[in-house]
Amino acid sequence: MTSRRISRKDLLSEASEVGPGDSLDPRLERRGQDGRELGRKTLQLCGQVATTLREVLPGCGDDILRDLDVIGVTPAGSGRLLVTVGPTLSASKLADAVILDHLARAHGWLRNEVAAAVHRRKAPDLVFRVVQSADEV
Repeated sequence: MTSRRISRKDLLSEASEVGPGDSLDPRLERRGQDGRELGRKTLQLCGQVATTLREVLPGCGDDILRDLDVIGVTPAGSGRLLVTVGPTLSASKLADAVILDHLARAHGWLRNEVAAAVHRRKAPDLVFRVVQSADEV
């Protein structure tokens, strides 16, 4: 019976350019900002929050929030989640401060929507970060 694992040599032979992260399994890179390993439930919560915000933002009444796309959600420690948002391709250029101001006004509503979708004892606090392009992530 042959092994199901792909050897490092075979993995590297398929790459056009070899980089420092090649041949590493991305499922094993589950480290948070503090260096601790993230659990499956934490990553599942981040995915559920991202999905909820992607569904809620296009239907809100604010034109600026309607033009935002959720790029990712990561744990920020002590019951907080860092939500990275950016403008959609069709959105007009706005300053980060303007976007953060509109997100601050809608913070309670967004947290309420997340709490209704995610079944937890306490709803996570949402901290927002705005990036203007995918290169900044």
